[in-house]
Amino acid sequence: RYDDAREWQDAGFREVFAAPGLKLAEWPQKAAAMLPPPDLRLLIRIEGDTQRRVTLHAFTTRGVELLS
Repeated sequence: RYDDAREWQDAGFREVFAAPGLKLAEWPQKAAAMLPPPDLRLLIRIEGDTQRRVTLHAFTTRGVELLS
């Protein structure tokens, strides 16, 4: 859990996100300037002790394709 976007870069995540494949970022706003635009946003909301509501939002053509 980095507090500064430079920590994200120093950890090598730029290279990780440049490679093909699925990447998930918890609290992406902390490294927003360093991250590529997201294809999807996944929101998980707690609803009671045993339930969660998961919502997906597509932001790119690729994101729409992934939801289809």
